[in-house]
Amino acid sequence: MAIRTILKYPDPGLSRPCEPVTAFGAALTALAHDLLDTMRAAPGVGITAAHVGVFTRLVVLELSRESGPRFYANPEILISSDELMRHTEGSVSMPGANDEVERPKRIRFHYQDLTGTVREEDAEGFYSICMQHEIDQLDGTFWLKRLSRLKRDRLLRKWDKGK
Repeated sequence: MAIRTILKYPDPGLSRPCEPVTAFGAALTALAHDLLDTMRAAPGVGITAAHVGVFTRLVVLELSRESGPRFYANPEILISSDELMRHTEGSVSMPGANDEVERPKRIRFHYQDLTGTVREEDAEGFYSICMQHEIDQLDGTFWLKRLSRLKRDRLLRKWDKGK
């Protein structure tokens, strides 16, 4: 497979909502594996097709090498818990920048696998945070928008200074 070029913040594509996956087959599987290779090279634990300028609802997560990669087409959150948790987040599109974000601790979501089969799962903790982060990206919500204005401004000053 191939390592693709990752869009870097503040590329406007990172704010673009993605279209649903409608064609399941060899081209989607090839894109998914390119994303996996790109994510591992970055390195990261999650990536969307939007991160490489392909605006389709495809997510790849690999929370650990032992658990292996997971591929999600058209993921949507069905239910979110009232209980929240904080976790440090960042992006392959903004390497080296991170801050703490608060999100629901548990979610139930549905998606399609690479064959188009509809599936539903529960996610908790780190898995839940990662899935929510990537679904935000598919919706055109870059993770910085989840920070308070003060935290976002502070992080962007640091980011601009480091470039």
